[in-house]
Amino acid sequence: MNDSSTDSHKQGLALGAAAYLMWGLFPLYWPLLKPIGSFEILAHRVVWSLAVLVAMLVATRKLGWIRGTPPRKLWLLTLAAVLVSFNWLLYIWAVNNGHVVETSLGYFINPLVSVLLGVLVLKERLRRAQWLVLGGALVGVLVLAIDAGHPPWIALGLAPSFGLYGLVKKRAGVGAIESLSFETAVLFPVALGFLSWLEVQGTGSFGHVEAKTNLLLAGAGVMTAIPLVAFGAAANRIPLSTLGLLQYFAPSLQFLCGVLVFHEEMSRGRWVGFLIIWTSLAVFVAEGVLHNRRATVGNTATSPA
Repeated sequence: MNDSSTDSHKQGLALGAAAYLMWGLFPLYWPLLKPIGSFEILAHRVVWSLAVLVAMLVATRKLGWIRGTPPRKLWLLTLAAVLVSFNWLLYIWAVNNGHVVETSLGYFINPLVSVLLGVLVLKERLRRAQWLVLGGALVGVLVLAIDAGHPPWIALGLAPSFGLYGLVKKRAGVGAIESLSFETAVLFPVALGFLSWLEVQGTGSFGHVEAKTNLLLAGAGVMTAIPLVAFGAAANRIPLSTLGLLQYFAPSLQFLCGVLVFHEEMSRGRWVGFLIIWTSLAVFVAEGVLHNRRATVGNTATSPA
């Protein structure tokens, strides 16, 4: 590896870590907007995100990307907009109502949900170890459900919605900034209409709260766009396998926020459930790394000199 590729790899690691660091610290951001409701926060996130993303499209000269884009891709991105809005809303509501630990669970099991979607939708075949990992994760979820007296609905809402969102985006095959710009543009009329209705009713927050809160509402757009750009830049510099390992950084930070910052209760049963899921994920990652190494060695051994 030469100096330029080494520097690029280091930059990619730093950018990837920065993206997941910001996503992992999101639970510290949304409570700053209390007592504003989750729907209003989501609407502001959509409106201000679109403003930031359009500015990015202008800066990168990609504003005309939509011309010539097949209608099928636009319909897929419309579906993605519905999925991501549900995911954002559920996440904001959960964080602001004291369920930070459960949101982290949703993103811990999200990679396993993506694997399951690959089997069910893309007809991919799993190795035996991967089936064991999925079984272990299911046992962990059942332990959490028994301990709480009900299924972890928040996690079971976040993981599939984000997993489906990723699947739809993969099918669409559109760049990160372009696709998110379209998704927020689809949601923009509804978000702006809702905020306008709040103003007519006299219950809107923006412009009627202290300046710091107004800035935080507008900052939701920046908080959405910057991690995305950092993630996209990292994906161009480091292997996807490395990026895949970094993804556990975010839910780990979310979990620590829930336990150490918000002091959410962790019963013995809850610890057991999380430990089972963490063990399953560790096996999942280790098995994937070993499989990729064997495949690389095999390809090298069979390649012509």
